[in-house]
Amino acid sequence: MRTERFRLLQLRWLSVAAMGAIALIAFPLLAPAQPVAPLIGVTLILGAVNLALRAGVPRGFQRYGGAFNLLASDLIAWGAFLYFGGGVTNPAISLLLPLVAVGAAVLSAREAWALAVLAGVIYSLLWQFHHPVHLANADLAMHWHLAGMWLTFAVSAATVVWFVSRLTAALSHREHALAAARAARARDAYLVGLGQLAAGAAHRLGTPLGTLRILVDELARRPGLDGETGEDLALMREQIDHCKTILTGLTREAGQQRAEGGGAVVADDWVEAVVARWRQLRPHASAVVRRDDALAGAEIVADASLGEALHNLIDNAANANAGVGAKGVEISVGRAGDAVVIEVADRGAGIPELVRETARHGPLTERPEGMGVGLFLAYVAVEHHGGTLDFRPRPGGGTVARLAIPLRSARP
Repeated sequence: MRTERFRLLQLRWLSVAAMGAIALIAFPLLAPAQPVAPLIGVTLILGAVNLALRAGVPRGFQRYGGAFNLLASDLIAWGAFLYFGGGVTNPAISLLLPLVAVGAAVLSAREAWALAVLAGVIYSLLWQFHHPVHLANADLAMHWHLAGMWLTFAVSAATVVWFVSRLTAALSHREHALAAARAARARDAYLVGLGQLAAGAAHRLGTPLGTLRILVDELARRPGLDGETGEDLALMREQIDHCKTILTGLTREAGQQRAEGGGAVVADDWVEAVVARWRQLRPHASAVVRRDDALAGAEIVADASLGEALHNLIDNAANANAGVGAKGVEISVGRAGDAVVIEVADRGAGIPELVRETARHGPLTERPEGMGVGLFLAYVAVEHHGGTLDFRPRPGGGTVARLAIPLRSARP
């Protein structure tokens, strides 16, 4: 509505400019005896109304100065102007047509037809009622009339193309915005369903995990176990405890506020905490964290979902390294402008572009090695925090996942 209002006001300023040029230039040159005071009066009134609308329309545009009212008043203003300027004999009569064309583009069918009828009525009245114009050189009257028709045709065509092309671009932009909103709504609906499934799974997994813990404890108490077996059982017990801790906190974390109300954390300490938790779940994998000294004390707004996003990226990098026998994951934390930049580098085979684009909009449904939701959830969490996530090829082979999160002071 606001964009439409400004375009219609711009169109009215074109009418004011055209009226001013006719009254102050054309008539003094071609018909010096023609009184121009009424023409200037109509022009000034239209300009004053336009200024008033520009100042007071934002809250009352639709009620008091909607598109139909603006275009209808423009037609009436042109009718009054042409009444004092020769009526249908004035080539400027063609300037009524762009107003009708614009109305057909922005108004409802009923209002557009009403505007066309109004234009027809004004044209018909001007045929009978108008002040005639007496040119200074009557022999050149037809020449100047044809020249005026050419000029008004060019102005009309340019005005229609200008207005309709900008309107079409605005409609296209709105369609893209609506498509993005529908995609976001579908993604959020999927996340709600996934959360419900996770809550049910957390409830059901409690029993088998408890059974596994009992079995591990029973095995650990058996006599004659060698040291290596005892270490494996201790590791199994530790992993089961981690799983139970995750399930216990699942409901609590799901209820935390998202990025809009998340807590402020020191960026490098937060990364270290996420990496430490990941190391507990992947004790046989390794990760090295490098911090930029310029980042010291910088804060970001983070919640549990953002921690899970970074955890998933580190886990994917470790899996990629394991597939090629590479060493540990390399994680760097730095600052770029008003954002904290976290890069997770691996030496794997890389992520195809199609997979990355698919994961932006939904889970990867054809992943035999997993559920295919980790990358999707990472994109969602980062976007909710106002950040960006992209993947770049790593020199020498591999992939660098680059996560940029705005600093707390840079958030709106």
